[in-house]
This record gives sequence, structure tokens and C-alpha cells, in this order.
Amino acid sequence: MKRKACRLVLPVAAAALVALCTWAQGGDETHIANPGQLKFGSAPYLPSCLTMATEHGDPSKGAFTLLLKLTSGCTVPMHWHTSDEKLMLVSGSGRMQMQDGKSSTLDRGGFVYIPPKHQHAFTCVTACTVFLAGDSAFDIHYVDKSGNEIPADQALNVAKHQPAAKKKAM
Repeated sequence: MKRKACRLVLPVAAAALVALCTWAQGGDETHIANPGQLKFGSAPYLPSCLTMATEHGDPSKGAFTLLLKLTSGCTVPMHWHTSDEKLMLVSGSGRMQMQDGKSSTLDRGGFVYIPPKHQHAFTCVTACTVFLAGDSAFDIHYVDKSGNEIPADQALNVAKHQPAAKKKAM
């Protein structure tokens, strides 16, 4: 009798888990959106040189996919998120800077995965478009050079007044 119960419980539990994961990702409805259908706008606590549109989900409540547009030189100062972050560069080029000093250049199609609470900054070297996705509600926690959390207005004000990088002489 116990074996029959186990044979029944395992498939039911697996089906429930699959259903829960599907529900968490926005249900079983297909969602298709072309860029012309999206409504881009500024976002609180993010640089004014960045606009975004929600592709899927609700970033204030849970898992999401966003499409971001950043102007050339636009920088999101050093920060971290409670959720993981998946970023893919659709166009342009960018630079990902990690708190430990490591940096990487991203070209079109470049991908970055950042675990929760890992400090990083991002700059678009040329105007760029970026897909950004996370598994839970979007938040952003800016930090100073020592890694201490600072208010968004302070972080964005510092970034706004930093001199632009000098171009190398050819």
C-alpha cells in the first residue's frame, strides 16, 4: 500500500511543482511584443539617460523582463539587487564593472549573469539597448566606493558630475 501511495505522491508533487513554476513565470499565456508596441519611460531611482519598457511580468511584484535603452556614456553607478540579474546586450557596446575591480566589455549579444547582492556598475560605451531580467521584484541598492549603501539621489548625482572618459589619441 505504501508503494502505491509513493507512486501517486511523486507524480502529483512533480505536476504541482511544474504548475507552480509556470504560474510564477506569468502563467501559460503567450506574450508577444514588438518594440513599436512598448511604452518606454524613465524609472525612479535610475539615471535619466536610461528609459525602459516592461516586456513581461511586473517588476514591482515578481519575475520580470525589461527592455532598456541607454544613451552613449550613460552609467548606472555601483549597486546591487536582491534578485539575480540576467543582462543581454541587444545593440551597442557596454562595460560591466564589478566591485572587486574586474571589468568586461560587452558587445551585441553579450550576456551577464549576476547573483543576488553582487555589487556592479554598467556603462554604455555607445548607445545601447539591453534586455534585463530577474526572478523576483526589481530593486536597486546603490553603494559608495567602500561598498556602503547610499541613497539613490546621492549615487546618481555623483555619477552625473563625473567627467566623461577621455578618448585615446590615435
